[in-house]
Amino acid sequence: MVETSVNTLDPLVNGGALAGEGGTVRGVDPARNAETGPEYTLLAEQQVEQATRAAAEAFESYRRTDPETRAAFLRTAADRLEEAGEAIVETVQTETGLPEARARGELARTVGQLRLFARVAEAGDYLGVRIEPALPERKPLPRPDLRQRKLPLGPVAVFGASNFPLAFSVGGGDTASALAAGCPVVFKAHNAHPGTGQLVGQAITQAVREHDLHPGTFSLLYGRGSGVGQALVADPRIKAVGFTGSRSGGTALMATAAAREVPIPVYAEMSSINPIFLLPSALRQDRRKLAADFVASLNGSAGQLCTAPGLLLVPAGEDGDDLVRQVVEELSSTSGLTMLTRGICSARVEGEERLRGVSGVEAAAQGKAGSTENAPAPAVYTTDVETFLSTPELSDEIFGAVCLVIRYDSEARLLDLIDGLEGQLTATLHLDAEDGADRETAGRMLEKLELTVGRVLFNGWPTGVDVGDAIVHGGPFPATSDGRSTSVGTLAIERFLRPVAYQNVPEALQPAALRDGNPWGLVRRVDGHYEVPEGR
Repeated sequence: MVETSVNTLDPLVNGGALAGEGGTVRGVDPARNAETGPEYTLLAEQQVEQATRAAAEAFESYRRTDPETRAAFLRTAADRLEEAGEAIVETVQTETGLPEARARGELARTVGQLRLFARVAEAGDYLGVRIEPALPERKPLPRPDLRQRKLPLGPVAVFGASNFPLAFSVGGGDTASALAAGCPVVFKAHNAHPGTGQLVGQAITQAVREHDLHPGTFSLLYGRGSGVGQALVADPRIKAVGFTGSRSGGTALMATAAAREVPIPVYAEMSSINPIFLLPSALRQDRRKLAADFVASLNGSAGQLCTAPGLLLVPAGEDGDDLVRQVVEELSSTSGLTMLTRGICSARVEGEERLRGVSGVEAAAQGKAGSTENAPAPAVYTTDVETFLSTPELSDEIFGAVCLVIRYDSEARLLDLIDGLEGQLTATLHLDAEDGADRETAGRMLEKLELTVGRVLFNGWPTGVDVGDAIVHGGPFPATSDGRSTSVGTLAIERFLRPVAYQNVPEALQPAALRDGNPWGLVRRVDGHYEVPEGR
């Protein structure tokens, strides 16, 4: 790869460059622990309001855009990202250590998300239009004319994730869903991949310009530490927050948002250990493949996925013993991969050291360290249900390729363990569905797990999240700050909307989405029945 010559680039605020007054940052190649690319200026806290003021001004016009305008804008942003694709892929690899295939796959997902939300904006279903025509003759009281739609909340602050430099970053799902909802976005870039963020930010800014939108519709900020982020969330012009990161970071933003004179929602995806339950019938199948697939899921992207398996529940007995042996054998030939930053790697190593020091936890297997910097060996430890339930720190996420194998001896202990789980993004069950006993056990487990997690999988692996209409990437706290929402898929748009009812509003004053002629061609619920326009 060719390193970019050193120069200085600025945050993108209100359609132009704003020289930061808070110092500079450069990207770091984690495979070499070496700085790379140009310098990026960091905003000082007092400069944040220039972006939020522009976003508030943009909201006045952007919220009034029709579905076609918003959809066209999002599609153009996707097109510009594709045009910059080669530069983006190269920069991702240099700044994160992620392989080319992962970078290209994530770019495709990011482009796909923008186009998906273009379709959502175009369809207009997210507006949730409901109409109850007046019934002046109704007894004992007449019914007024009532019409309901959902409105965008206002400017949204979005924070880039460390582990997804594209799909959960500048042009990722939070940005796409907020823009589709009609909310301007002020994006706080992650300092671990500033060059990637700048390229994506330039593409979105260009799309804003091409569609003659207010330049404050999108701004990209860089800032040092937590100061700029906290200032952003505290700014009264910001009406909601999207965040992907650590539990400590997410809860700090939640506290700031709650302490405001007018509190706002924070949609934070934070912490999950994603248990995988192997029922006895699963072990009567190909245990070697089961072990290989588990290790692949554990070590994929160096374990730096929010859905990486942190717990593996294995039955006691000979079949379980053999499965653990297969995992040990598979892991022993597996090498660690470059982690995203030196800090993330240090936190992962420290987390493993704490795990190793817990009474009742034993080392089971360790792979090989990778050939680059920041590539620790993947590892597996073992314990029992009693130790797990009596040791709260075993529920802490270790961000990296470390998993705790828990041996269980009865269905009752499995159910006890589920009762002791914190909220999770995912839970996975492996079984032979033809086995009647395990099928009944799985049914009882499912009734508990659906109250604890956002996504339940059968005979698969939690890493890998499909982006579409039915997916949920969320879960009860601490998986997310609000388990009623998702950060992936079309339902994500609901986070940035609120319903408004219009009573007896003259037709000439009604919003277009609510008028009897249905000028936007929406699917609407009218007098208790869905009306679908011809051609929809």
